[in-house]
Amino acid sequence: MIHCYKQGGVNIVLDVYSGSIHIVDDICFDIIQLFEELTEDEIVKKIIEKYQGTEDISEDDVRECCAEVAALKEDGRLFTPDSFSHMANELKERTSGVVKALCLHVAHTCNLNCSYCFASQGRYSAERAVMSFETGKQALDFLVANSGDRYNLEVDFFGGEPLMNFDVVKQLVAYARSIEKDVNKNFRFTLTTNGMLIDDDVIDFANREMSNVVLSLDGRKEVHDRYRVDYLGRGSWERIVPKFQRLVNARDGKNYYMRGTFTHANPDFLADIKTMLDLGFNELSMEPVVCAPNDPCALTDEDLELVKKQYEELADLMLSRRREGKPFTFYHYMIDLSGGPCIYKRISGCGSGTEYMAVTPWGDLYPCHQFVGDEKFKLGNIWDGVTNTEMQNEFKGCNVYSRNECSDCWAKLYCSGGCAANAYHATGSIRGIYKNGCELFKKRMECAIFLEAIKSIEE
Repeated sequence: MIHCYKQGGVNIVLDVYSGSIHIVDDICFDIIQLFEELTEDEIVKKIIEKYQGTEDISEDDVRECCAEVAALKEDGRLFTPDSFSHMANELKERTSGVVKALCLHVAHTCNLNCSYCFASQGRYSAERAVMSFETGKQALDFLVANSGDRYNLEVDFFGGEPLMNFDVVKQLVAYARSIEKDVNKNFRFTLTTNGMLIDDDVIDFANREMSNVVLSLDGRKEVHDRYRVDYLGRGSWERIVPKFQRLVNARDGKNYYMRGTFTHANPDFLADIKTMLDLGFNELSMEPVVCAPNDPCALTDEDLELVKKQYEELADLMLSRRREGKPFTFYHYMIDLSGGPCIYKRISGCGSGTEYMAVTPWGDLYPCHQFVGDEKFKLGNIWDGVTNTEMQNEFKGCNVYSRNECSDCWAKLYCSGGCAANAYHATGSIRGIYKNGCELFKKRMECAIFLEAIKSIEE
């Protein structure tokens, strides 16, 4: 399978199963798309007819290009067959029962009242609650006990707003550090925060103990303050931005992400990206809102077309900034064309419900944070482990090859089947397809491949 597209005046050909990327001229671009449909003589005839009078091209030129395409095919860099489908379930079985990451919901409460919040303002459609140290300690013990021979273990302090339970966060980190050597593990912590409670103590602690910090900022003040308000309806932008700047500066501008959400109110999110850059932030992420289709925040079909153009313009901005020596990172454009994610990751997906789970303040286990509160997805708890094995098996079998709609998609080994939670909320099935999400993902991947392909040429 191949995928051919044009961006930034460049012709790009992706060979899906080998991962090879080719930048080619117009004639070769056309030949590749005809190569498996027509004979060489038919290709020669079509190409010469198309370019007659516009290109100085002979029959020999076309045949030489056909030979080069044939050589790439023979070398396994074009029209490579799918050699991975039989591995999909086998690879997941190899790590069955091994947990590598937990999302600790240390606070099911929040000091902001964001109307687009998928977590019902941090309550997850239940009562407000905070995690005790004892529950968090058991969660860490559960992770260690179920992590097999994995050395690096990931723990994300999440909410609601986790800084509303900061003392417990500090206690849990101290406990984890105290057992690391004895259990031969290395804990890597992430903190996700809206910034309202950041102070010098938080900054010092985060920069000492957190491998990554995710900071919630939607960009422009008027955009951010439209939804990210406190319970008095006041915007939070002016209160959090200086705190974010202090934290990022103290981290030397590394190991953090500004994580924004764009909605129907700002499908022109590139302006928000530019605002973040102007504020001194260079590690950026902007996510499309996740909400019901009839929600006022929801992106419309017209919005999606604008968003796709914004992704292309964002790629152009990143390219020009890189050439000027002022690069910045956009999370969704991070791709390594020389290696990339391992085939296990490409086939098996994020590992929600198997390798990765969310823990509620009272110790219940869910496949990920987006399923918390929906009782049918409860997997068990941190004391008894996974008891809902039927549901876990559903997630275990949820991979890119379990979705019929993905079979002929060129991007399937990059999205790994997409987000199970988004699929469920869009279709009612974790094996469904969130079509809008698919369209945006494919556009992001085209832009990411374009940027890396140009980089490989220019370096």
